[in-house]
Amino acid sequence: MESRKIIVTSALPYANGDIHLGHLVEYVQTDFWVRFQKMRGHRCVYVCADDTHGTPIMVRARKEGITPEELIARSYEQHTRDFAGFEINFDNYYSTNSPENYEFCKDIFARLESAGAYLTNSIKQLYCPNCKMFLPDRFVKGVCPKCGAGEQYGDSCDACGSTYTTADLKDAHCATCGCRDLELRESEHILFDLAKYKEYLRGWLDGHTPQDVAKKLREWFGDDQELLPWDVSRDAPYFGFEIPGHPGKYFYVWLDAPVGYLASLKNWCDRNGEKFEDWWGNPDAERYHFIGKDIVRFHCLFWPAELHAAGYEGPTKVFVHGFLTVNGEKMSKSKGTFIKAATYLKYLKAQDLRFYYACKLNGSTDDIDLNLDDFANRVNSDLVGKITNLASRGAQMLHKNLGGQLGEMDEAGRKLWQDALARSEEIAADYEARDFSKVMTEVRALADAANQYFDSMAPWKLVKEDPEAARKVLTSILNIFRVLTVYLTPVLPSYSLKVSKLFGEAPYQWADAAKAIENRPVEKYEYLATRIDKAAIDSLVEASKDTLAAAEAAPKPLIEPVKPTIDFDTFAKADLRVAKVVSAEAVEGSDKLIRLMLDIGEAKPRQVFAGIRKAYDPASLVGRSLVMVANLAPRKMRFGVSEGMVLAAGNPDGSLFVSSPDSGAIPGASVR
Repeated sequence: MESRKIIVTSALPYANGDIHLGHLVEYVQTDFWVRFQKMRGHRCVYVCADDTHGTPIMVRARKEGITPEELIARSYEQHTRDFAGFEINFDNYYSTNSPENYEFCKDIFARLESAGAYLTNSIKQLYCPNCKMFLPDRFVKGVCPKCGAGEQYGDSCDACGSTYTTADLKDAHCATCGCRDLELRESEHILFDLAKYKEYLRGWLDGHTPQDVAKKLREWFGDDQELLPWDVSRDAPYFGFEIPGHPGKYFYVWLDAPVGYLASLKNWCDRNGEKFEDWWGNPDAERYHFIGKDIVRFHCLFWPAELHAAGYEGPTKVFVHGFLTVNGEKMSKSKGTFIKAATYLKYLKAQDLRFYYACKLNGSTDDIDLNLDDFANRVNSDLVGKITNLASRGAQMLHKNLGGQLGEMDEAGRKLWQDALARSEEIAADYEARDFSKVMTEVRALADAANQYFDSMAPWKLVKEDPEAARKVLTSILNIFRVLTVYLTPVLPSYSLKVSKLFGEAPYQWADAAKAIENRPVEKYEYLATRIDKAAIDSLVEASKDTLAAAEAAPKPLIEPVKPTIDFDTFAKADLRVAKVVSAEAVEGSDKLIRLMLDIGEAKPRQVFAGIRKAYDPASLVGRSLVMVANLAPRKMRFGVSEGMVLAAGNPDGSLFVSSPDSGAIPGASVR
């Protein structure tokens, strides 16, 4: 088989957020495919990077009182930690805030200017005089001009689905600072003339994107429809690369982000003595993007058109996947199903999620569901009960009764082993097509047949009557299991490595499956997989509720707008009391909570968990009087039951101040 040169990318994660289980759908399946290609002997390079530019990065850094560079450095450390925890093996993980990326951006921009691919136009934008910047769509909120729904973003309405410009919003205000005195200003922008490449894209889509994606995008190619120009510039202040020859103008993040694929590959080439031209610049090399269906217009319209216009090789294929739901619903912070990668790894094993995702992914753009009950059942039944069971019973019995020494396979066992080998190319084709669920179906079927053989031969009885016959059965079972492990290696790399050590071998390549392991010793069995306890899943969900309750899905105002009014009777239902702090201690396992024991004049103190740890040393609170809501329903948390809430004020800079009565107020006194 002739070796291929393959470049593979996953979409760049934004440096303004954590990696969660929805993100991992993409990176895990890309890793499966890359590992498979390498096992087949191909030269395959998997590159990615943090997407680091844009207004959200700048605003968040300003809010935290740090530089954007400090923010993206912290994000890089967290992202690479999480990816490593899930065994995602990039050949190069880089950053779009890099010299290589800037050089590619300048080169592509200059080529496109020379090709006449850019237009200039004056665009009206909302400007916040308080923040002193033009506001992107997601930094404006207001009333939908179509349906009247409030607190909608500046590009589309979640309530009715309408799209519009920020200038169309009613009662528009800055989502960062809450300012309502926004100004409509004109600014000259640079736009990529996408319509100029309409015919090129019409021909490109069919051979390079999934059929359903091509069909959807072709709806934009009607005879009476034009592809609108794409704004590729942003005004200062902006964290990113300034456009050469255009002072105060910066490359829009969606221009320099995909260029990051080229920059990361170039960085890999320079570090490994390779030439960039032999890879991306090589028409015989293959270039594959794995992306989610939410960003197809960037990767299947703007990106290939830009590369074509600039004289660069385009993608060979763009592989598109669907979204992740949990328990049949959109991921929810309140339900604890919006789960961070780092939180998951505190409770469960990465290989279990990799296995489950492989069972669900089929190479289509369909959404996949992480049903937590099915997740536990599938891992316990298939990975542990069917597949791993072959090795645990076989190897342990061999060591316990037969000195850990393999013999030769018996006739029936050898037939099953040959049947497993005969599936090699079909399973390889499934991997190539990214139909990982079909791979798992094939492996499960082979494991079922092996378990039926094992049970029918009953080696635990046979070893007492005919030890050598039992040795043949165990030799057969372990050889079949070894073949299944080779097939599972792209999905379960650490698992596979333990199995190769069991047999005293090097890490597996695809061709290794065909080798029989006979008349030799095996190492003692090391546990490969364990059952998932429902309690661990429950703890994970509960922990996700706690850690993500205050997470921001989008920028929020530094000063929250005043909420709608309530009547006096509603307000009077809140029983505010003076509470004296009897004891205070930091909660282990949480970076924000303090456990307070509060005296409000009752027989025993109340336990309250307060998210004020970043503002107060627990010891400084002891003996202090606070104000608490005494009739708030108890809330069960991961750390215990919270029996009320203390009042605190939050400043725009994130600082907190608890509310305290003047001296002389006694514990339990009503606050009026």
